[in-house]
Amino acid sequence: MRLSTSLLALTLALAAPALAQTPPTRDPAQIQAGTYLVDPGHTQVGFTVSHMGFSNYSGGFSEVSGTLELQPKNPGASSLKVSVPVASVSTTSAKLTDELKSAQWLDAAQFPQMTFVSTKVTPEGKDKAKVSGDLTLHGVTKPVTLNVTLVGAGVNPLSKKVTVGFEATGTIKRSEFGVKTYVPLIGDDLHLTIAGAFERKD
Repeated sequence: MRLSTSLLALTLALAAPALAQTPPTRDPAQIQAGTYLVDPGHTQVGFTVSHMGFSNYSGGFSEVSGTLELQPKNPGASSLKVSVPVASVSTTSAKLTDELKSAQWLDAAQFPQMTFVSTKVTPEGKDKAKVSGDLTLHGVTKPVTLNVTLVGAGVNPLSKKVTVGFEATGTIKRSEFGVKTYVPLIGDDLHLTIAGAFERKD
């Protein structure tokens, strides 16, 4: 036991310099401009909907891809394009997950991608912005505005890549996108929460 503890302590001590980092910044003046690609392993698109008025049920999507053209000193010149595979939808119920992929709900076979393309970025203070754009879901395209907050930016101590992260929230009415199953028994309002991580393209 003592030997194992000593080896663990030694390993952590040797790893410490490699993991040391300058804390992420939220100061736009310190963030590098350029083209950033979605880090799919650390980007999540979550949704919450009312379940018969008894609970708020959540699920999510993964395997996100896309590009962020980031201009920290002139946020209005930034732009975003992302794509989400509909078949990546997941919930805590395997049965429900399969149903959501079916033609009764999202119809992943006919409409395999959900996309968002920004049309306008409006800064709201140092680390916040409203990002308006066109959301395409279930074959329908509608304007959507997301409330975006900068989480942090800097060099990832493990990947050594310049990374920036944002959190975005917004609400859409699923019936407007043709997903009307069980409305209003299952809520029409779909609350979105996006945890987005982007790595600067070299």
